[in-house]
Amino acid sequence: MSEYIIEMLNITKEFPGIIANDDITLQLRKGEIHALLGENGAGKSTLMSVLFGLYQPEKGEIRKSGEVVQIRDPNDANDLGIGMVHQHFKLVEVFSVLDNIILGVEPASKPFGFLQKAQARQKVIELSERYGLKVDPDAMVEDITVGMQQRTEILKMLYRDNEVLIFDEPTAVLTPQEIDELMKIMKGLAAEGKSILFITHKLDEIKAVADRCTVLRKGRCIGTVDVATTSKEELSEMMVGRKVQLIMDKTPCQPGESILSVQNLTVKSKRHEKPLVNNVSFNVRRGEIACIAGIDGNGQSELVYALTGLLKADSGKIFLNDKDITQMSIRERTACGMSRAQAVQPRALLEPRLPQIRRNPLLCRGTHRAL
Repeated sequence: MSEYIIEMLNITKEFPGIIANDDITLQLRKGEIHALLGENGAGKSTLMSVLFGLYQPEKGEIRKSGEVVQIRDPNDANDLGIGMVHQHFKLVEVFSVLDNIILGVEPASKPFGFLQKAQARQKVIELSERYGLKVDPDAMVEDITVGMQQRTEILKMLYRDNEVLIFDEPTAVLTPQEIDELMKIMKGLAAEGKSILFITHKLDEIKAVADRCTVLRKGRCIGTVDVATTSKEELSEMMVGRKVQLIMDKTPCQPGESILSVQNLTVKSKRHEKPLVNNVSFNVRRGEIACIAGIDGNGQSELVYALTGLLKADSGKIFLNDKDITQMSIRERTACGMSRAQAVQPRALLEPRLPQIRRNPLLCRGTHRAL
């Protein structure tokens, strides 16, 4: 009997023009929390998508409890007891929590196939109480918090009796209090015998819950270490390939006059009645770094899109150097001294402008400029 419940041996996954995973080996023990660490673009999510059947590798093999298995799609992964909570949840917003959990594996009576929802509800309630995942099975997904949506995703895995649980950047959408709760939940799951693969680039979280850590850099495996005997400085050096100063000396800020003024800005959603940005006002002064904080889905992205011209504001005003830029185009805002840096441009926002972008590819580029 193998000591590893999952082995990904010499996995290579290629896309046109890039090798996302280059000969990577990852071994997961039963009952451990194994972190997968790396910068954005290091290949972490791609590797886990291979394990979950979303991608097929060009080379390598996957073993479950020592036996070679073929994972052609997520159904094969679920049949093997492998579940995944994606960074962007796969929930149907207009369905209830219960309907989302049982979707695809609905219990039905024989021989007529009537849906047995009472039986499913009881199982969900028992699982939520057992693992400390308090959810309302009758609540609509669109009405619950992001943290509750994540718990719904975890219950989806537990409802299917998955024993290998993949968490893809699970804390990116959570408040600090919800992160602490998730850490407790993960430890409880591991204590129950579940094996967890935890994708992250946050060193504090790895030190808090992980037993071992595999580090990826530019698609390659740098190594696997025991977390208890490895410092954060060593992990960060493995992750980026150089020594990293984790403590920064910062002189006190001496801001000047207001450069950017946002007054009562509102951006409405095209999909529902709730505004994405609701009556937001703030000022940014010369020489300061202003932070917009919030968990994923709370409007910070839409606020930036409205400021830079990617989205049209429904009401409110934006002033840059005392000039009203609310109705200006992106090019005009750039000429006034505003620019942005963004790793990925959402296609839904780009599609209306694709003909213009094809004529002028420079519109896709962004650089930082001090206000």
